[in-house]
Amino acid sequence: MNYVKLGNTGLQVSRFCLGCMSYGQAKTPGMMTWPWTLSEEASRPFITRALELGVNFFDTANVYSNGESEVVLGRAIRDFALRDELVVATKVNSPMRPTPNGRGLSRKAILFEVDQSLKRLGTNYIDLYIIHRFDYDTPLEETLEALNDVVRAGKVRYLGASSMHAWQMMKALGLQRAHGWATFVSMQNYYNLLYREEEREMLPLCQSEGVAVTPWSPLARGRLARPWSEEPQTERARTDAFAKKLFTKTADIDKPVIDRVNELARGRKLPPSQIALAWLLHKPVVTSPIVGATKPHHLEDAVAALSVKLTPEEIARLEEPYQPHPPTEAFS
Repeated sequence: MNYVKLGNTGLQVSRFCLGCMSYGQAKTPGMMTWPWTLSEEASRPFITRALELGVNFFDTANVYSNGESEVVLGRAIRDFALRDELVVATKVNSPMRPTPNGRGLSRKAILFEVDQSLKRLGTNYIDLYIIHRFDYDTPLEETLEALNDVVRAGKVRYLGASSMHAWQMMKALGLQRAHGWATFVSMQNYYNLLYREEEREMLPLCQSEGVAVTPWSPLARGRLARPWSEEPQTERARTDAFAKKLFTKTADIDKPVIDRVNELARGRKLPPSQIALAWLLHKPVVTSPIVGATKPHHLEDAVAALSVKLTPEEIARLEEPYQPHPPTEAFS
């Protein structure tokens, strides 16, 4: 495993982050609950294998399986690893309760939800606390001051942001710097071979400001890991409503990219997932892609991709079929 600094911090993170969205089955109804999530018993081998492979960076969110993902990750960490050796990220913003203050980035919500996440994770601090999208209903200054307070209270070590517009990120950084507040050190955005719109503004901004980039869905929810198919091939693909929002409107322009990935994979005698991840890792601005794993080979392929070296000609060939995409549902 290779390790890199998380942006302009001294924090070292593994070149891959294990995303824990698929771990833990919700015990009560909630927003982000899915039929394809794994039980705690089925989830634990993936966390232990990630640790064996040298992964020290784990990502979850309060809303995943209505909090159960945090519970599963927290218990596994206590059983299998030294807490201080790991970097644990979780998120705040999404609806946790069907009440007026059950979601969002108000001071009330942040101060309540950080304590709930700490309790579920079974730890006394969160390494990286990420706002789960932009909150248009709360003054940005209120959000940023509350985030600064949880850092100063010792509950959080670093702050991160996720999918938003570049002007929103720069405005937040400007306010944080002007007030002497803890700044965002990472951006968790949607970036892969099927969606490269982040190359226009967000990625140059992050490179300029020393912000780490930790892309979510680097394999486009599995579409870059297999040949093109009109019909869903997995339980997740059949039931993933969010994926339909992301990909249904762009199928015609996505297929040539997927075909190109598989063409190169056949030529190199490698799984297409390794080609797609290797392309991402060749981007200097990318710090640590967030990889989900529900089958043993998912983790093995991710680590193997670290050793795949693409030539400039291969990179150009992978990028050549791409066409501009309309604004994505990732921002909602």
